[in-house]
Amino acid sequence: MIGMEWMLDVLLVILLTATLFHAVRLERALGALKRDRASLEAMVGTFNASTRAAESGIERLRTATEGSGRQIQRQIDTATILKEDLTFLVQRAEGIADRLEEQLRSARPTVAAARQGASRYEQPADDEPRVRSQAERDRPAAIEDNAALGDFRHKFDVVLDDHHGGAACLQLKQQRL
Repeated sequence: MIGMEWMLDVLLVILLTATLFHAVRLERALGALKRDRASLEAMVGTFNASTRAAESGIERLRTATEGSGRQIQRQIDTATILKEDLTFLVQRAEGIADRLEEQLRSARPTVAAARQGASRYEQPADDEPRVRSQAERDRPAAIEDNAALGDFRHKFDVVLDDHHGGAACLQLKQQRL
């Protein structure tokens, strides 16, 4: 039995050595896990702070986008109003240009007659050349201009009118002289 006790003691020593070896390995693994746990907690804390910063940044971005959208909409509204005013002015100017062209066409026969009447002032009665004053030289052109314009003269003033929420709009005023 002494041999059997020795064998059981040797077996017990071998098993205790194996247990001790596994306990050392387990302690090292638990130590690494504790070190990793501390770094993992630090990383989770950093991640949470980054998430909060991103959420507040998104909120600030949303606010800025809404403000910019309102400002762009105001500019679009102002541009639409100005476009409508400019369209009105262009239509009005086209009508005035048509009337002016019609008046010029009707005045051309009068201009031709005025040129014929002015030609008698250009040449002296005798055949010798004479010196003409500046007024005499300008008179045929003045007669032509007066006949072309007729009795109707229009004066147009472009006035900036501040209305429609601060938008500058153009208005056309027509006055007869």
